[in-house]
Amino acid sequence: MKAVLTALILVLAPVEALAIQRYNSKSMSCAEIKGMLRAEGAAILRWRGRSGNQLYGRFVAHGGFCESGTRAETSYVPSADRKSCPVYECKYWSPDDDFIFRRRGGWN
Repeated sequence: MKAVLTALILVLAPVEALAIQRYNSKSMSCAEIKGMLRAEGAAILRWRGRSGNQLYGRFVAHGGFCESGTRAETSYVPSADRKSCPVYECKYWSPDDDFIFRRRGGWN
C-alpha cells in the first residue's frame, strides 16, 4: 500500500511548468524581437495602442509552434526602432481559403 501511495504522490507532485514569456515590444528593437522568437519559439508581446489600450498577442518563430487548425501568418508589432516589425502569429484558417480557382459547372 505504501508503494502505491508513494507512486501516486510522485505522479501528482507539482512539476515546473514551461511558462510562455511576456515582453513589451516597444522596449525591444525589431532584431531583438526576432532573435528572442528564434531562441524561445513563442512569446506574448504586448504594447500600448494609440487609444492607450493594452494590446497583446502570441507570436511564434515559425508554423511549427502553431496548434492544429491554425497556421503562421505575417503580422506586425511596434518596436523601439521601427513603427512595425514583421513577425509570425498563429491564425485560424480553412482549407477553402487556399482554393484559388473555383470553377463553375463542376469539374468536366
